[in-house]
Amino acid sequence: MRSRRLASAPLIAGFLIATFGLAHAAEPRALLELFTSQGCSSCPLADKLLGEFATDSSVIALSVPIDYWDYLGWKDTLASAADSARQRAYARARGDGQVYTPQVVVNGSAHVLGSDQAAIDRAITQTDQKSGVMSVPMSMTLAGDGVSVKIESAESAHNTAEIWLCPLAKAVAVAIGRGENRGRTITYHNVVRSWRKLGNWTGAEWTSNIPMSEIKGEGVDAVAVMIQEGTHDKPGIILGAAYTPLQ
Repeated sequence: MRSRRLASAPLIAGFLIATFGLAHAAEPRALLELFTSQGCSSCPLADKLLGEFATDSSVIALSVPIDYWDYLGWKDTLASAADSARQRAYARARGDGQVYTPQVVVNGSAHVLGSDQAAIDRAITQTDQKSGVMSVPMSMTLAGDGVSVKIESAESAHNTAEIWLCPLAKAVAVAIGRGENRGRTITYHNVVRSWRKLGNWTGAEWTSNIPMSEIKGEGVDAVAVMIQEGTHDKPGIILGAAYTPLQ
């Protein structure tokens, strides 16, 4: 009898999903930004962990490769100065000045060691309790030869925020020839290839259609969009985010 009751649970769950849809499953509860480097010996564990988070539909997990360790003997093939500047901007905004790798910034609010899953899980739970964090519903869909983004109007007033689009490479395997990770091949997940500001958001409903020609680039096969309080130089909490593969 017990085995029959257990066996029926997936059928009930499947019925509920089919009946009520997957709308809630599609709404992420966290945006993770892993600041990482191919020249950092402590980063591979964090890179692997981020790949595991990337399979969770309730999390948008991004690799943000920085360039300030390039002098150690291996120039990061995915890094950009814009990624390093974003990490420093977070440190200024928090006021703690902490810039290191592997560092995960959770929902634009808390930072933890990128290889510590328990700390990341705690930070997700703690930041979710902050007012405004991941509170704004938004969606992103493929529409013809482009991507359609829709942000719902806010239920309460918000400080001015910025809307950012990030073209992504879902999985990039890199054979590292020199430096601390010499001889290793490491796969990086949801690698940010560029940052593009789509506009400002003050709480009203907002829609935009972005042509694929403005998103696609070498290796780009996914895209993320986020609404973030503050400014480029002083980023704040993530109010909402969406992700979609391009294939």
